[in-house]
Amino acid sequence: MDISLYFEPVSLDGYDFTNQTDYNRLGNVTSVYATETDFPDLADVKLVLIGVTEERAALKNKGCGKSVDEIRDYFYRLYAHWNHLNLADLGNIVIGHSINDTYFALKEVVSYLLKREILPIIIGGSQDLTYANYLAYEDLGKVINIVSIDSKFDLGHDEYELNSKSFLSMIILHQPNFLFNYTNIGYQSYFVDQDAVALMKNLYFDTNRLGNVRMDIADAEPMIRNADMLSFDITSVRQSDAPGSYYSNPNGFYGEEACRICRYAGMNDKLSSIGFYETNPKYDTLGQTTHLVAQMIWYFIDGFMNRQGDLPGLGANHFTRFMLHAGEYDEELVFLKSKKTDRWWMEIQSKFKFKNKYKRHQFVPCSYQDY
Repeated sequence: MDISLYFEPVSLDGYDFTNQTDYNRLGNVTSVYATETDFPDLADVKLVLIGVTEERAALKNKGCGKSVDEIRDYFYRLYAHWNHLNLADLGNIVIGHSINDTYFALKEVVSYLLKREILPIIIGGSQDLTYANYLAYEDLGKVINIVSIDSKFDLGHDEYELNSKSFLSMIILHQPNFLFNYTNIGYQSYFVDQDAVALMKNLYFDTNRLGNVRMDIADAEPMIRNADMLSFDITSVRQSDAPGSYYSNPNGFYGEEACRICRYAGMNDKLSSIGFYETNPKYDTLGQTTHLVAQMIWYFIDGFMNRQGDLPGLGANHFTRFMLHAGEYDEELVFLKSKKTDRWWMEIQSKFKFKNKYKRHQFVPCSYQDY
């Protein structure tokens, strides 16, 4: 399969890094698809950037597709601090005649990359692209966990209409369903209907209010560590730090907290794709939001380059087991602590053997406080 057919090259004309004399900026160490004849060789690549300018389902945030190249400009100015960074920029997905054509192209590209253990960093566009990202996992034969950093649940009102505010409903209703768990981090109660909160509870999804997460941002790390894919809506960041969206609002995460969340995501050995959505230059101030997203991607890469490979099951000798007896439980509670990173997991015990597709969900990330 030649995935280059799905892409158009990026024009680097006018990019700030091209006028600099130092050569250790990200723009100089990234293999960029800049001309028709130089599509990157993916043989040794572990991370790729993918731009998707699709915005037809962005509702009131039209213009968010224009953020892709502006984010690149700020990103390429940043310095690389890692040895052996194998990063490629595949360019922008060619927008289809219909929006479903774009979804199909993104799905095919991400699926191709996942099968080769290459992690795509998707720069959108509107957040409905999360649905296309999700569909890419269908061919892998495993159920996955999704984490969304968002001030809302994006359940929509019409279960048959896919847009940036209803993509989660489409994911839930999709058949065959291969969603194991969904976690929202940072929802704001005044934006969410009580019926939606009840629905999420009935589906056993994890929802975390903004105020609770911000009390100790480190508590977000175990939530993120359970994700296979992550969708980041920039409107979850407060307007003073990220004004570049129609849906920006006064409350949300600080920019530093958003960067920290992205670093946690990069450190997650399970995570295999991530997307950044809804940034709109039309509402931005002096490139503040596009600059923040560029830094968030930098922190994600920093986390990725510091992965420790400490998932339970990858090497039992890297863990210390703690077995507890609690009065209200008949079975033992089993916790594991990584000798590499001091991170904690709880092992789910069952009298029934796990099916192979569920085995990877037998270990639930947690904190020392949980233990």
